[in-house]
Amino acid sequence: MYIILVYDIAEEKNGAQRQRRIFKICKKYLTHIQNSVFEGALDPSHLEKMKQELLPWIDKTLDSVIVFKSRQERWLTKEFYGKDESNVTSNFL
Repeated sequence: MYIILVYDIAEEKNGAQRQRRIFKICKKYLTHIQNSVFEGALDPSHLEKMKQELLPWIDKTLDSVIVFKSRQERWLTKEFYGKDESNVTSNFL
């Protein structure tokens, strides 16, 4: 399946440390495309593994992580408004 992951990590309670750790975990599984946005194809077992690595670092009262799922990348369309980042990624944004 094709995944787009977006996160927002609060600065309170060691937020910088949590943000760095979450970034590294996401980068291990997905392609970093913009600030706190990642994308890529994952099978269900890798998605679950990534989730299990992320959960200990997410403060459920302060942080937000959203995963958008699609069966295939071809069902997505990409448009750029402002700075064109197409040289960074050829995937959905």
